[in-house]
Parts: sequence; structure tokens; C-alpha cells
Amino acid sequence: MFETPITIVGNIVNDPQGRRVGDQEVIKFRVASNSRRRTADGNWEPGNSLFVTVNCWGKLVTGVGAALRKGDPVIVVGHVYTSEYDDRDGNRRSNLEMRATSVGPDLARSIVRIIEKTPSLRDDGPTADESAEEAVVDAEEEKPMPLSA
Repeated sequence: MFETPITIVGNIVNDPQGRRVGDQEVIKFRVASNSRRRTADGNWEPGNSLFVTVNCWGKLVTGVGAALRKGDPVIVVGHVYTSEYDDRDGNRRSNLEMRATSVGPDLARSIVRIIEKTPSLRDDGPTADESAEEAVVDAEEEKPMPLSA
């Protein structure tokens, strides 16, 4: 079976929803990727839209669930496929879905701050028992680290 890799740049259109499938967790959300094109008079007009249901498994569940919400600009990398199902009336339907391998904020359209899951290795860093929230240090408070010879 061939897997089709794809990168989608767009916005999340619903809050990510988590659920359990067997002994694993999955978090799903929809992304809209909207194109625009320049008209002959120099104005911009909306183009086509692509809507994809994104499925996140494994380590992505924690990061996506904690960080992303409806409306956030994202870049999603993964493999795309068509999911088929029967609706309530018995009609055969299909939906474009993606199994994400990477999900992140689009830094061209947002400003974010990274919070590490593991403690920093700096000398003045927190101990392993301290939470990630306590490990956050404002950029103004950080001191440059000298380069060692």
C-alpha cells in the first residue's frame, strides 16, 4: 500500500477532540487550507478550500491537546487517505483524512512560546521533580550563556 505524504498549511476549524480507541488515545481536528488569488485589477479574491480531518496518535496527543484550539494557524505533515462510511440514511460517503506525523503552529501567522516537557539542562534549571510550568522563565530574565573554550 502506498502512503501519500502531504503538508497542509491552514487553520483549525474546530477544537481538537480526544477519544480512546482500544488501548490508545487519538485526538482529531479539522483543518481548512484556503487559497487566494490576485485578480487582474490587483485585488485578492478567495480561491479554493481544502478541508481535512487530522488524526493525531502517540506523542502528538499530549502536545496538540494542550496547545492548539479552534482558529489557530497550523502546519500539519502526515499521510492523507480517504475514509469511507455509511451515513444515517445508508448512503456511502467519504472524507479526506490525514494521519499526522508532525503538527505545529504556523509561526508566520502566530507568536508562540515553547514550554519543554523535560527540565532544562542549565545549571540554574529546575530539578526533575519540578513541573514544566515552573520551568518557564521569561525571556527578559534569561541570561546569555557564555561559550566555553
